[in-house]
Amino acid sequence: MITKSENAIYYFSNGFNCSQAVLASFGQDYGLSEDECLKLACTFGGGMARRQMTCGTVTGALMVLGLKFGRARNDDISKKTETYEKANDFIKEFIKRNGSVNCRELLRGLDMNDPEDRKVIEKLELFQTVCVKYVRDAVEITQGITGSD
Repeated sequence: MITKSENAIYYFSNGFNCSQAVLASFGQDYGLSEDECLKLACTFGGGMARRQMTCGTVTGALMVLGLKFGRARNDDISKKTETYEKANDFIKEFIKRNGSVNCRELLRGLDMNDPEDRKVIEKLELFQTVCVKYVRDAVEITQGITGSD
């Protein structure tokens, strides 16, 4: 059986962005189809629309945490606080493992939209190495918080 981490890395290695890879690996557990997950998370890749702000693996994971713990219309307001606590637990662990949740910082300060920096990113194979690690970390941390396999 393929693990969620392996599934996420498969998505990421096959043309989907980091946020899509994380959300799609969990979404069906919460009633979303694969395509719904891929569409929903599409704009969050590359640190939100390739703006290199919050890492897409983080935004994908936070969407999963919202699906699991988030407050819906008929839920008690305490669900919101619980969800923020779970999100902060995720963020703290991701920073502990990787030093930041900021995409540009995670890509060694390189701008993926700058042609010269992009060449450096590709030469160093950062998408295939460090970004794959971030995908794996995001899935593992999310699994720990949600209790999913």
